[in-house]
Amino acid sequence: MKHITRLTSDLIDSERVLRFSLPVLRNALVLPLKASAEAVNPVAVADQEGVDQGETWPWELLDDCRRIFAADVQPVLVSKENLLTALNQVFDMASASAEQMLEDLGGDDLSRELEEIGDLLESEDDAPVIRLVNTLISQALKERASDIHIEPFETRLMVRFRIDGVLHTIVHPPKGVQAAITSRVKVMASLDIAEKRHPQDGRFRVKIAGREVDVRVSLLPTAHGERVVMRLLDRGSAMLSLPQLGMSPPQLKNMQAVITAPHGIVLVTGPTGSGKSTTLYAGLMEVDRKNRNVMTIEDPIEYQVENVAQMQVQPKIGVTFASGLRSILRQDPDIVMIGEIRDLETAEIAIQASLTGHLVFATLHTNDALSAILRLQDMGLEPYLIASSLLMVQAQRLVRRLCPHCRQQRPARPDDWKMLEVDQQDYAKIEYIYDAQGCDLCMHTGYIGRIAIYEMTRISNAMRDAIHAGKGLPGMRRIAQKEQMTTLRQDVARHVAAGVTSIEEVLRVTMEGVVETDA
Repeated sequence: MKHITRLTSDLIDSERVLRFSLPVLRNALVLPLKASAEAVNPVAVADQEGVDQGETWPWELLDDCRRIFAADVQPVLVSKENLLTALNQVFDMASASAEQMLEDLGGDDLSRELEEIGDLLESEDDAPVIRLVNTLISQALKERASDIHIEPFETRLMVRFRIDGVLHTIVHPPKGVQAAITSRVKVMASLDIAEKRHPQDGRFRVKIAGREVDVRVSLLPTAHGERVVMRLLDRGSAMLSLPQLGMSPPQLKNMQAVITAPHGIVLVTGPTGSGKSTTLYAGLMEVDRKNRNVMTIEDPIEYQVENVAQMQVQPKIGVTFASGLRSILRQDPDIVMIGEIRDLETAEIAIQASLTGHLVFATLHTNDALSAILRLQDMGLEPYLIASSLLMVQAQRLVRRLCPHCRQQRPARPDDWKMLEVDQQDYAKIEYIYDAQGCDLCMHTGYIGRIAIYEMTRISNAMRDAIHAGKGLPGMRRIAQKEQMTTLRQDVARHVAAGVTSIEEVLRVTMEGVVETDA
């Protein structure tokens, strides 16, 4: 067994050391070293009683080292005092570089924030990368971000926040800390830090300034390293009620009518991040949860709702939407909420449940309301089943609110209302609308916060006949127009007229959903 009398900086592999937390290395008394001609993948182990005989080897951490190096390791004995000194020096040197990173992130403001958020940052581990990741999460919450993107490129690393649906570049950390940041996120999400060839998904929960935050993590291998995306779900944020969602009076009346129906299925559609889950939770808050059995299956559970049994999808152990929904239906539910209909099996169970006396809420990914019906047919559902069970289909988007501090007034033009597909006579009295400008308070974007817009279709008898007869999207759209369905653009016109959002923002959000109307 080889012994080293003194560890020097040229022998220590700092990058590999920083992939572990300081308390773990201190407790195990292990320190990864650089490969040399004499030893491949050497790992320093404190020389203490029983080590020579293999009685007190830190087997678990040595196994972690093997996975990181993708090869076997060679233990090297050093004195305990020398190992701890070298270990502290590595983390102290990294701490100095982290302070520079924090200055890049915002200087004194972020440093002051770190001091205030004690419940997350008060720990024995003072590793700089840990502080950096924690700071990114806390800063993202402060900026109302929904996602954190850590993106590696050939010579640089970029961190972006998604704020109000749009990505903003926040900081460019040194390329050298890429592996350490990725490993830290993996450790927090209980993922394999040695696996770099396959995508990984995980989650963890942190507490920041008394707020519990769920973080969903996705890692994807790219040409220049692993790309990390973290979705932030603030468990402490208050749920909105139906009247707070911003629906027009007719839309609110329709929604309140279907959530009190004895049975049937209500679909809420839209792309990822369009507020579908928020709408469904608002609906659950309105139902009679004391006298009715309300159950949900979600991925993930975003909010805790009183008197509602909520089930988490866990594909790794076989709990999918379909299998979980089958189990829920054996629990004698009155109302069931399905986080997302992704496949034919889930769709069939949902439809059958709605036909056998259950009220079902579910989400689906389509561009507009009527396309949800075609999506169900494409999955393999018979048109007569859809026509018999469907109560309402609603599409929605989130548009950004104009910053009230810098929005710029301009005269309204006839073309503005033409682009929104509304009758110009209905808005003839509107003299001015507003455009985005940009100031320090809105990060020079011109917008702060978002509001939902809706396209809602109650399934009338005429619509049921059209679905059953397989008339397709043009035929259903003609019926919806006769029944005065409000499209997304028509719905947002009221917000443009009120100065809440801009024409430019409406076109950005609704462009993909625009379809030609039938003559």
